[in-house]
Amino acid sequence: MTDRVIRQRARRTTTRTGVELSADLIVETAMSIVAKHGGEALSVRRLGAALGADPTAIYRYFATMDELLLEIGDRLIGLGLEGFAPGPDWRANLRDLGIRTHRVYLRYPQVAVLIAARITGRRHEARIIELILGELRRAGFDSLTAVRFYRTFGDMTLAFAAIDAAFTALPDDTRTADEARWTQAYGNVDSATLPNIADLAPVILAHSGMGTYESAVTLLIEAFERHLPADAT
Repeated sequence: MTDRVIRQRARRTTTRTGVELSADLIVETAMSIVAKHGGEALSVRRLGAALGADPTAIYRYFATMDELLLEIGDRLIGLGLEGFAPGPDWRANLRDLGIRTHRVYLRYPQVAVLIAARITGRRHEARIIELILGELRRAGFDSLTAVRFYRTFGDMTLAFAAIDAAFTALPDDTRTADEARWTQAYGNVDSATLPNIADLAPVILAHSGMGTYESAVTLLIEAFERHLPADAT
């Protein structure tokens, strides 16, 4: 009975501008705050101000701020799954899932830094796990191998997403300084002590902004394929 009253009260809550407050609106507003100001800026007080609502109203939808963060993390996974349409090739499907996840994390780098390491336990996370495991089982891997490869695939994707998002989320001046430092540090090294860097410096510098996730996930899936049982189709 109490839960029903809370849900009804939550549905009727409106902001000072007359907009109906909802879990989706709270999540979208929280993501906007984090995207603009970083994770440390997210608070109930700031969220309430941005929504035009009493901060305590947020607790009618999320029991704690951590519950809200988990919902934000799950929303990010859901954005990566939008438009995903699996085809007949398990390898292409896995690659597509990985690239979609990586790209959406880079689209919201401040948010990604905040939640990349979290387990949401929610519907979008469950959906992507189900999809990955399904592709691996359909390929012909046994149960233990499918689980091991799912974990490898997921951990590698999130690790790349987290570090790439962390660099993207750096302040512009810090990121520019790091890029300049790369050129200064490796553009003219001593060939006697660092012969490989010296020899490849023009190539290294020409491709300093190279993204490596897509090649990494392709190599990983090729490695998976080499472990398929001989009778797999």
